[in-house]
Amino acid sequence: MFVSAQGSIRDVVFVDGVRTPFGKAKGVYAETRADDLVVRVIRELMRRNPALPPERVDEVAIAATTQIGDQGLTIGRVAGILAGLPESVPGYAIDRMCAGAVTAVTTTASAIAVGAYDIAIAGGVEHMGRHPMGEGVDPNPRFVSERLVDPSALVMGMTAENVHDRFPGITRARADAYAAASQAKAAKAYADGRIQPDLVPVTARHVDSGWELVTADEPPRPGTTVEGLAGLRTPFRPHGRVTAGNAAGINDGATGCVLAAADVADELGLTRKMSLVGFGFAGVAPEVMGVGPIPSTEKALARTGLSIDDIGLFELNEAFAVQVIAFLEHFGLADDDPRVNPYGGAIAYGHPLASSGVRLMTQLARQFEEHPEVRYGMTAMCVGFGMGATTIWENPHFGRTGEGA
Repeated sequence: MFVSAQGSIRDVVFVDGVRTPFGKAKGVYAETRADDLVVRVIRELMRRNPALPPERVDEVAIAATTQIGDQGLTIGRVAGILAGLPESVPGYAIDRMCAGAVTAVTTTASAIAVGAYDIAIAGGVEHMGRHPMGEGVDPNPRFVSERLVDPSALVMGMTAENVHDRFPGITRARADAYAAASQAKAAKAYADGRIQPDLVPVTARHVDSGWELVTADEPPRPGTTVEGLAGLRTPFRPHGRVTAGNAAGINDGATGCVLAAADVADELGLTRKMSLVGFGFAGVAPEVMGVGPIPSTEKALARTGLSIDDIGLFELNEAFAVQVIAFLEHFGLADDDPRVNPYGGAIAYGHPLASSGVRLMTQLARQFEEHPEVRYGMTAMCVGFGMGATTIWENPHFGRTGEGA
């Protein structure tokens, strides 16, 4: 058995997380390289954590769904070199579609737990403006000819319509109401200064207008109303329920975090923003991929000995409003439960596929600081081609009171 030098599984902590502001596809990052977005994230993580010697980083794991062009060439390795990390620090690329960054975290955290690493940088990037989902993909014809999956599985918006079919009580009006609330919560989070501390300013080049310093997310639409959403068309099905307003957009952005063994974090004087309790991945029928977080969450809860009642904060990726509502309904939570996405979600901020998982974790870590009464929090997301991903974290501030909380 491969264990640490101490002969036991080690606790793993989330030291810090940052991200670039997210952009619209063909928007603010239209002429910015994907690997340069990752470089900004890695450099900012090192700048914010001066107690971390660069040579102590054991791995750089960066996810991308479309691993070609400026998102190819083993992006974890090339981004580490471009960011100025020592040549001795290795890196790799990883892919689990929307859960790429989550998988980068769980894979490196597992290696830390058994003693293979002490410290790792994990994250993800997606430049959907340059590399649309599915670019260069050649699906095996057996998927359809042998009816292994429904043809709608290859179009994410159609899978969301299928989830609406499975849960007829989740109406378009209900999805639109959820979406409007997400936009409102994001606007309030910005107004309250909750999001900005973990954003990395990015200088973006524009041929026509020169350079721009990007300091805020491009996708949010403050002032969104249910009435306005009701007038949007349904592109995936005539008289359908999924619209551009109750789904995440097509976006560009990068995320990253520092993970460490708890004892190493203490040795170096690094912060402990969260401690990893456990995680779960699960597969479902690809044509209803939106229900994936339900079994992945059940698996994560079972393996950690927790119940849904133990979870005090939820960061759920809002690929589509319907899949979040289906999750909430399954676990007996209200659509407007205040514990769920208190800063709003991907319907507002955007969803640059492989990068989104660490956005969820970074926001959860920020919320832990505000809520010392909460012990456990969760991130969960649906994953293309029929999967779900869930992580469970413990709040190091739990039980603290006063100014030190």
